[in-house]
Amino acid sequence: MRLSDETLQDISQRFRKEMEKGLGTDTNPTASVKMLPSFVRSTPDGTENGDFLALDLGGTNFRVLRVKVSDNGLRKVEMENQIYAIPEELMRGSGVQLFDHIAECLANFLEKLNMKDKKLPLGFTFSFPCHQTKLDESILVTWTKGFKSSGVEGKDVVGMIRKAIKKRGDFDIDVVAVVNDTVGTMMTCGFDDHNCEVGLIVGTGTNACYMEEMRHIDLVEGDEGRMCINMEWGAFGDDGTLNDIRTEFDREIDMGSLNPGKQLFEKMISGMYMGELVRLVLVKMAKEELLFGGRLTPDLLITGHFETKYVSAIEKEKEGLQKAHEVLSKLGLEPSAEDCIATQHICRIVSTRSANLCAATLAAVLRRIKENKGVDRLRSTVGVDGSVYKKHPHFARRLHKTVRKLLPDCDIRFVRSEDGSGKGAAMVTAVAYRLAAQHKARQKTLEALKLSHEQLLAVKDRMRLEMERGLCKESHPDATVKMLPTYVCSTPDGTEKGDFLALDLGGTNFRVLLVRVRSGIRRGVEMHNKIYSIPQEVMQGTGEELFDHIVHCISDFLEYMGMKGVSLPLGFTFSFPCQQNNLDEGILLKWTKGFKATGCEGEDVVNLLKEAIHRREEFDLDVVAVVNDTVGTMMTCGYEDPYCEVGLIVGTGSNACYMEEMRNVELVEGEEGRMCINMEWGAFGDSGCLDDIRTEFDVAVDELSLNSGKQRFEKMISGMYLGEIVRNILINFTKRGLLFRGRISERLKTRGIFETKFLSQIESDCLALLQVRSILQHLGLESTCDDSIIVKEVCTVVARRAAQLCGAGMAAVVDKIRDNRKLDFLKVTVGVDGTLYKLHPHFSSIMHETVKQLSPKCDVTFLPSEDGSGKGAALITAVACRIREAGQR
Repeated sequence: MRLSDETLQDISQRFRKEMEKGLGTDTNPTASVKMLPSFVRSTPDGTENGDFLALDLGGTNFRVLRVKVSDNGLRKVEMENQIYAIPEELMRGSGVQLFDHIAECLANFLEKLNMKDKKLPLGFTFSFPCHQTKLDESILVTWTKGFKSSGVEGKDVVGMIRKAIKKRGDFDIDVVAVVNDTVGTMMTCGFDDHNCEVGLIVGTGTNACYMEEMRHIDLVEGDEGRMCINMEWGAFGDDGTLNDIRTEFDREIDMGSLNPGKQLFEKMISGMYMGELVRLVLVKMAKEELLFGGRLTPDLLITGHFETKYVSAIEKEKEGLQKAHEVLSKLGLEPSAEDCIATQHICRIVSTRSANLCAATLAAVLRRIKENKGVDRLRSTVGVDGSVYKKHPHFARRLHKTVRKLLPDCDIRFVRSEDGSGKGAAMVTAVAYRLAAQHKARQKTLEALKLSHEQLLAVKDRMRLEMERGLCKESHPDATVKMLPTYVCSTPDGTEKGDFLALDLGGTNFRVLLVRVRSGIRRGVEMHNKIYSIPQEVMQGTGEELFDHIVHCISDFLEYMGMKGVSLPLGFTFSFPCQQNNLDEGILLKWTKGFKATGCEGEDVVNLLKEAIHRREEFDLDVVAVVNDTVGTMMTCGYEDPYCEVGLIVGTGSNACYMEEMRNVELVEGEEGRMCINMEWGAFGDSGCLDDIRTEFDVAVDELSLNSGKQRFEKMISGMYLGEIVRNILINFTKRGLLFRGRISERLKTRGIFETKFLSQIESDCLALLQVRSILQHLGLESTCDDSIIVKEVCTVVARRAAQLCGAGMAAVVDKIRDNRKLDFLKVTVGVDGTLYKLHPHFSSIMHETVKQLSPKCDVTFLPSEDGSGKGAALITAVACRIREAGQR
């Protein structure tokens, strides 16, 4: 019976394997450790409050309790309870009678408390083997402990109790949860210690439960969050796994028990068998004349005559030996002092083995939790109940010591649970109630961000109106969606060819590209480019310095490519607000993105570039086109797909462009043909036309931004702002105690910490919640599993709305093209670029779906663009050159 540390580690390993068997769908049916899902998904967080009832039925008596939980910072729990007997004839009668009796006792209890008119939530501890399918549904597998009520096995006990209450009609109760006493034990301790995620009972029987990750529980749908698993670990070894550890005494006990071959682990550990094990050892030693001078008495030979409470008494430090003398004398023996010492020694060996076996399986559970969490050191708490643990003088200490020896990398605290089956059931109910109330509160807040089909249609119609206002000469000056003419009048037709230069200036870096366009059989585009940085002092110096720097870079690039003497046509992507009066003329309206070079605003950037080229007197270039990156995106895709007549960017910012009929472009002379319109749609809503769908969170983000009141549409859909919207919602939830246990970290108060890439990561489907938690940890947010689920949901709602709004805008654009051409059906392609569109796991599909729903008469294809600002600029130049040559011919 003495087990070495190696053996205990080995048993722990074996138990780990048994746990995994119990969790797997294929292996569960034959597993001895059943690992039953309890549908309890969360432990208390200390904010629970209210009045709850508990029913505790697990033996010949049953209890009704009223548990009042208050959270005014003190976390008080007050309890009143009443014990009712179950008459023998009811235990063996019909189930209907049994549950009628229970309902009657409930009525009696409520009457005493004057609470019959209140509808209280109730938790039901039902300590019989059950198959649970929901928190409030539990099917009795078999009666045990002398119960034989007919018509209950195979039925849902909650349904039966509800029926009995309904039949009476004098009170109403909301049965919220059915609880196993082990789970109740964990929950009771969990109220005082939030680290408690394991429940353990060592009493007459033994069992344990713990919080497992949902992704490992094959028997229940869903991968999010955790659930408490009722292990039923007493059956460990029923398949023979412990045969090498079991002794002849264990075998003898099992043969003589009511359920031979079952609950073998429990029979080595629990209070029901501990005294009997000691008796069997004493009998064997007496027979071998090692004790009592070889004498046996009739009393010593009777099963069950050496009770477990004797073991506890005999092992006490001071009076133990005297107690041994008393017990042995009572059994008709005349023990010597040596006999008493030996008996005490036997008790110690049996109870120590029990504590060590218990520690080995518990260590397996804790190690599993540690691996699930992926932490270097686990800090966790075990809630414990049961007579052996509480009453035996050394059991608890030995258990703790062995667990710590087996798990040097964990800090485990043990807390004694008070009344897990009563208070615990009420706690499970209280947590379920809190979760439901908090869920409701969060949903109500998120409701404002969920847009109906009607709302999206309205957004589409308003966008259409704003587009008309921007195109019309009279209303243009006041229009928010500016609808700027780009003077790009044609998309590629595939006959373009030649070498073109492109410049791409839109941030702190700047690119020069050589683009070779080939037509015919080897049609394609070959690109070379080099990136140059723009020093801070140049960005904020004079315009001449800036453009001299740009020309210096072009010169370096041409030398690098060995093309110094060649004069090439050039396209200039200039991503700042410009007013174009011609394809090769762009007046800078104002610098953005940190540029401050003097003498540029109000000037034509093409002229500034040309002047700088002349100042250098090294080479000559033909500047053909000034291009906005959205138009470039459309053109790049237009080279691949002749149907491409719309460009869309959804990245840090957002914008769109499309081919409009010249007759509708009132700002430019001429009626024939088409022209690409750069919509600058980020400003949609600046007139207040989206106020009915903007939420308090949009308003907060806008007010704290650099350009308050401007670009409102962009602030609801683009990457630069989505993370901020999420952060504002998380703060709102936390302040209301609906998240992070109401604790706001300093980091959460910091603007911009929630980068949009986190949204993409958090929402990607392959990510377990573990990774969501590590992203949150990186942000300094200590989160529970439940918190991670909520954060994920907020990200989903915000990104979904962004994609839908973007889709509504797009629907307005494609419908306008269809109306312009008076078509019943339009087939069109949209060239798209931008990090949000390309990297977010769901944005694109939701946007596509929205366009489909709002513009059913358009067949819209979305084509991701490659390098609109570089290749696009060159293609616009190529198209312009093709048209110019055709004109010359």
